[in-house]
Amino acid sequence: MELTTIAPQRLVRGWDVLNTLGEYLQPWGTRIFVISGDQTQARFAQALTYALPSFTLVWGNYGLDCTEVSHRQLVAQAQSIQGVIGLGGGKALDMAKWVAHTLHLPVATLPTTAATCAAWAPLSNVYSAAGTWLYGLPLPKAPELLLLDYNLVLSAPPRTLVAGIGDGLAKWYEASVSSGQQEDALVMGAVQQARTLRDLLLLKGQQALAQPGGTAWTQVVDANICLAGLVGGLGGDRCRTVAAHAVHNALTTLSTTRRSLHGEKVAYGILIQLHLEEMAGNRLAEIARQQLVTFYRQIGLPLSLRDLHLGPLDRAMLTQVAQAACQPGSDVHLLPFTVTPQQLLQAMLRDEVGLRL
Repeated sequence: MELTTIAPQRLVRGWDVLNTLGEYLQPWGTRIFVISGDQTQARFAQALTYALPSFTLVWGNYGLDCTEVSHRQLVAQAQSIQGVIGLGGGKALDMAKWVAHTLHLPVATLPTTAATCAAWAPLSNVYSAAGTWLYGLPLPKAPELLLLDYNLVLSAPPRTLVAGIGDGLAKWYEASVSSGQQEDALVMGAVQQARTLRDLLLLKGQQALAQPGGTAWTQVVDANICLAGLVGGLGGDRCRTVAAHAVHNALTTLSTTRRSLHGEKVAYGILIQLHLEEMAGNRLAEIARQQLVTFYRQIGLPLSLRDLHLGPLDRAMLTQVAQAACQPGSDVHLLPFTVTPQQLLQAMLRDEVGLRL
């Protein structure tokens, strides 16, 4: 028997749907633990309290990252709680899912950005206190409720939507490599969904940024959160993250990692993955990379390490990143050829003209 968690039990999306939240939470009970960051709480506490007048809301702050220490503190804080809400970006939502799983409680995810598919995925990414990615924690189920209110997302900086486009694009470039030859019908469907996701983002991304709140914008928001989540839901572990996310994970070992967003580092990682495929003799990878370079320039995704604003870098630091990306168990080894730290360093240096290393 194979158990597949495809999607949240309920998806509610639209403008002003926050006002309907109470009817979905009512069967859970009236004492709800809301996990968010300080800034998110300051921005949305009044709106959430207004939407849930008959509920008692207990607020928990996850800090800067989804860490083991913060998780223990929040679990200890959650006394007599009947349900959990995650309100914010990916790290807040990951923490809410993890806390709810630990306490055996239902969880609702309310994304305030479209920077990742964390609101959908049955997974929590765990970081160190310094911001280094440690591991992904698979969860046995997706959230009971994903409530996507476009008004919440519209208030986020445009940079977060751009980052979400970068993260969403990776679904195709990674899934097609790791799962393109699979014969499982659901995995095949996931790979084709990843292609549709890529095409939509390339077609609509620039228009979405030019017209916030318009049709293209809502399509890209849905794509970043829901379609990207569906790829992982259908494909599961076999639609894996590959080199793009391995590069992201390795870049988080730098002390300046928080200067760039998750999707920005992943977008850069896609270019590095395509460089590696070129080096392995895949001529189509060069065409794909050039297409992405043009698109990245149009919407502001990073083309080089300098664009990630990680500060002064030297060869020793990049060697550290390359070694971290190639350590045993890294997803970079899901590529259909061997990758060494030296090769990854070479790929990273290809577009760093003028960087003194």
